[in-house]
Amino acid sequence: MKRILITGASSGIGLEAARRLVSSGHQLTLLCRSSERGQQTRAQLLAAGATSSQVTCLVADLADLGSVQSACDQLQERDEPLDALVLNAGQQRAGATAPVWSPQGIEITFAVNQLAHQLIATGLLPLLRAGSQPRVVITASDVHNPATGGGRVGQPADLGDLAGLRAGAGFVMLDGKARFDGDKAYKDSKLCNVLLGRELDHQLAGAMPVLTWSPGLVIQRSREGFFRHNRQSNPLGMALFALVARDLLRVTESVATAGGLLADLITDPAFGSSGFNYWSNRLVRPGMHRFSAAQTSAEAADLAKAGELWRLSQALIETTHQTATPSFKDQST
Repeated sequence: MKRILITGASSGIGLEAARRLVSSGHQLTLLCRSSERGQQTRAQLLAAGATSSQVTCLVADLADLGSVQSACDQLQERDEPLDALVLNAGQQRAGATAPVWSPQGIEITFAVNQLAHQLIATGLLPLLRAGSQPRVVITASDVHNPATGGGRVGQPADLGDLAGLRAGAGFVMLDGKARFDGDKAYKDSKLCNVLLGRELDHQLAGAMPVLTWSPGLVIQRSREGFFRHNRQSNPLGMALFALVARDLLRVTESVATAGGLLADLITDPAFGSSGFNYWSNRLVRPGMHRFSAAQTSAEAADLAKAGELWRLSQALIETTHQTATPSFKDQST
């Protein structure tokens, strides 16, 4: 039995992985964006056969660093070791031409996909070090790499010299550009996820597996999950995209398969080698993917940039997460 903490387990591949993990007898702590969401997720897992003691849900709205810190404080007080830390949650706002701000005045794609996860990793690393054969799993994406199919569509991921992040809260794009591009912001955040894995492995000195991975393009049929914001802002366009990608061209991966891959990364001894690795579930032909170890982009392999991203992100966390910035309003709901 492993003690596993997961973000983004209320829907999609995270929920599917959670179902598989509880069926295998593991104990889960799930960070959910609201108490209602936590109750719903817990009920779904209990209905899938989990026992009451297997599932603990804590409120941690990843868009709000204060909420994330509160959840970390609760876990630190419990002082219960973790055997796996799974940083899986993410959001995308493709097509958006104006940023949405977190309560701390941070562009919300970066706040949720990267900054909250760095705060969690920093706060819970002592619990992970105390675990049995611990590992870190970070859900990234092949779109971080401009050489991949998804990475070539639109503006490529590129952090530049992190000029935006250097400027502090209120930056629009990480590379310092003033024009917001929701699709590029997502790609940049996934590049940050890979760099987060690189830096964690550096700080851990290769003491445990740090697995970053791409599940492929997964479009679930419900209104919840990863694409919920895109469906709200552009329901017709998203419906057409899903029809073409999932049902006609068959270039997507199923929630069941991708969730199974995530569960394997968390517990399977085959992924237990210490050090950093990147795994990709790449499309081979319509209707068929192949999951294998892969190379990251050159920028995602830049250890100096990984360290600088961590340092600047930590500084931003420390200067903003104690109180919300009054001049910015949370538009994430």
